[in-house]
Amino acid sequence: MNKSFSDYAIKPVSFTKATIEDRFWQRRIETAINVTIPYDFEKCEETGRIDNFAKAGGMMTGAHEGIFYNDSDVFKVVEGAAYALQSGHNETLAAYLDELIGKIAAAQEDDGYLYTARTIDPQNPPEACGPERWSNLAVNHELYNVGHLYEAAVAHFEATGERKLLDVAIRNADLIDSVFGSDKLRNVPGHQEIETGLARLFRATGDERYLRLAKFFLDERGRANGRELFGSYCQDHRLVTGQREAVGHAVRAAYMYAAMTDIAALTGDAEYAEAVEGLWENVVGKKLSLTGGIGARHEGEAFGDDYELPSLTAYNETCAAQANILWNQRMFLLSGNAKYVDVLERTLYNGFLSGVGLDGRSFFYVNPLACDGEYQFNRESAMTRQPWYQTACCPTNVVRLLPSLSGYIYAQGQRELYVNLYIAGEGRFRIGNADVRIQQVTNYPWEGDIALHVDVSKPVAFNLKLRVPGYTRNQPLPSDLYRYAKTSNEVAHLAMDGMVIPYALQDGYISLEREWRGASEILLRLPLAPRRVIAHSAVAELRDKVALERGPLVYALESADNEADLLELALPDDGEIQAEHQADLLGGITNLRGEAWDKECDPVEFTAIPYYAWGYRGDGRMTVWLDRH
Repeated sequence: MNKSFSDYAIKPVSFTKATIEDRFWQRRIETAINVTIPYDFEKCEETGRIDNFAKAGGMMTGAHEGIFYNDSDVFKVVEGAAYALQSGHNETLAAYLDELIGKIAAAQEDDGYLYTARTIDPQNPPEACGPERWSNLAVNHELYNVGHLYEAAVAHFEATGERKLLDVAIRNADLIDSVFGSDKLRNVPGHQEIETGLARLFRATGDERYLRLAKFFLDERGRANGRELFGSYCQDHRLVTGQREAVGHAVRAAYMYAAMTDIAALTGDAEYAEAVEGLWENVVGKKLSLTGGIGARHEGEAFGDDYELPSLTAYNETCAAQANILWNQRMFLLSGNAKYVDVLERTLYNGFLSGVGLDGRSFFYVNPLACDGEYQFNRESAMTRQPWYQTACCPTNVVRLLPSLSGYIYAQGQRELYVNLYIAGEGRFRIGNADVRIQQVTNYPWEGDIALHVDVSKPVAFNLKLRVPGYTRNQPLPSDLYRYAKTSNEVAHLAMDGMVIPYALQDGYISLEREWRGASEILLRLPLAPRRVIAHSAVAELRDKVALERGPLVYALESADNEADLLELALPDDGEIQAEHQADLLGGITNLRGEAWDKECDPVEFTAIPYYAWGYRGDGRMTVWLDRH
């Protein structure tokens, strides 16, 4: 590997440099910080996840409790808690983390090994762990767990400046680097995650060994160097640079694709860049749910075949949606193309957001596009969000994203400032020797007007790039997987300091390149008329079906609002659909009202709500896709 390292040409603006002050996301983030993080820690205590560290460290006695990958849940909540500390000082949370990190450090063995399922009783570990270290990597999550440790450790170090957890991560990574390599043990983790963690550890420390090790784990996939390949379920069926179809476990795959994008950026490896683009085109062109969810099959929590996109039996794990967001963010940073942010936004508002309840204490593991009131789509549940799961990856994953969401709004190139998400609040930047501030005022996604107040401390030249979502250009996705039933002539409008400005789009952005002086006001108006969506004819289950969208939101019909049999309703191609905001319903939503046909071909009024808001009002039916009349 070339020893001259680079990085993404575009950098995300840290979430600490941007604030969120809107009606839609602010409450969600506050709930994540004040409710979900302490709730997740409480559940980790109740289920023995935290005691496992104390037991491994000799601080208490007893057997290992729970599943062999439960360490990772604790690390994920620590990462989210670190982001919360950066958002605002919290003495109680900081003290709790100090005590918890002490237990994690105590659980680490002298040579850096950290895996409580083995350390507590090394002579009798759970069967899945394998009899010895590294002996059952296909299953045991031994490397997966510590990947989340590395991400948590870097986040905590950045939040506090304290090295205790970072030093634990470094000692562990040094051990793994001494064991694995082209002239050492040649094997890979069955569940990817250590690769993105190592890339993050490389950035934090500058130690090139961690980047080389991340690339080694990726390069070794598909190579039978003295071992049996784990197969397509683990994306270990061929070299990663030769993969072009998304297969196997969706979370593992998307974590791997994110890591591959990191390698493409950090090493300049063109083969990696070509591979992730090909994989992205396969997902977005043939395997992406309308909600941005990935993973069609319950069996293996896996991608299906091309164009296999069921509704009732769709899996679409919440963790997979989050992984899809992380991957698309990296793809944007690698390229500067807004099409990746279009997918990110769709997934964020729909497939991800549905997975965490408004109360911050209930979660969907699975996010189908239909519910008949009988099919048991969710682990340990029927049709309502659950307070916890035995496998708790989803409840613990959401707190990694929500507290750091403001870091997805803006990005910077050398002389470019990207506005990717339209969320009310403020961003502060340094461009050249000038301070730049952008204040967004908007009620997006309910309304399409976005006012951006730009203030500069001194004259400075830069290119302000405003993303124009694909839905404003008659393109639900940057592929032909979905299309609108009718073309709209409405387009985005732009004005600056009261004057309408004509614009041309490049890679999905309006470019305002000029020398900025003093204060400027920009008004971007995005059309948000309700739209009917139809799927590619190759999607067998969705032939002659239609769905509804408005802006970035996918809509669903739910029994709580509709008396008719939802799974037998037909929506005519014509007929007006009205948007109506209800401030007192489900935290404040804009619903859609119109007329459909029941199974007797009689007209019936219907109400649709944003997909993310379904499942709060009893075990009724729900559907995103209706018959097309």
